[in-house]
Order: sequence, then C-alpha cells, then structure tokens
Amino acid sequence: MIELVLGVVDLPYSDPSPPKRVARPRKGRKTRGRKSKVQTTGDVATILEAKYGVMAGFYELHGQEIVEDLTEAMAEAIESLVSGAPVAQTPLAGLGDKVQERFKDFLDREELAGVVAGVPTQAAVKGVSHRRRHPYAKGNPRRPSFVDTGLYESSMVAWVEGA
Repeated sequence: MIELVLGVVDLPYSDPSPPKRVARPRKGRKTRGRKSKVQTTGDVATILEAKYGVMAGFYELHGQEIVEDLTEAMAEAIESLVSGAPVAQTPLAGLGDKVQERFKDFLDREELAGVVAGVPTQAAVKGVSHRRRHPYAKGNPRRPSFVDTGLYESSMVAWVEGA
C-alpha cells in the first residue's frame, strides 16, 4: 500500500517585536504567568487544518492530478527496470516536489475561497502581512489567505510511504 503524507517542517515563527517589559512583582503578590512559547509551523498547520481544512481541501481539489503524477512516476520506474536502466532507490521522490509546487500554487490562487466558510480570511482581505514593517496598516494590499509570512507555505512537505 502506498500512502501520500502531507505535512510541514516544524520551524519556529520568530517574533520581530522586542520583548515587552513586565512589571516586577511586589513583595507578597503572585505573578501571573505569561506564555512565552514561540508558535511553530506545526502549530499553525494544526490550527489551519482544524479550522479550515487547508491540506484536506487541497487533496480534495487536486487528488486526481496527484494520482496521475503517481501513476506516471510508477510507469517511469517500471519502464527503467524493463529497459535495464538503473532504477532509483526512491522512484517516487520527485512526486513530493510536484505536490509541494501544486500546494504553493493552490494557496497563491486562493482555491479555497468560497469553498470553505471563512475563506478568504479577514486578515487576507485587510492585507495583514507580517512581512511588512507595519503589518496592520490600512494601506497594505490584499494578500492570499494562509500566506502571511510565507513560512507555512514554504515549509509544506509531501512524501510517499510504503513505496
């Protein structure tokens, strides 16, 4: 059995803002704990999948094309084997690259817009972009949903198991 796995490389999102000053606790008073955990692409992918089903929607819309790519890669591997040419250790390795490119195009084209409730996202419509010096400025141009810093999009990986 061959299984296509979609995921992300777990990378931390860096916080460009300087750390905020926290008042010292007064003697005898408890301090309120602040979470200082930095969010990762894995955290964001989990949130986006739960709320919008981004990768599930991607596979639903492009599953047939992915299957065709898989069939083509398998046929090429068999053809190489029959012709006596050396067969690659992982004949389906290139499939992951094709799927990753498809996913990037899928996000850039906003193919979930109108298909899933809440897409396009309000942040995308307002042009919120943490690539800019002023992420929330009113003059920022509209951007595709799920492509804020670009880290989620670029950290997407796809691979085949069981091949």
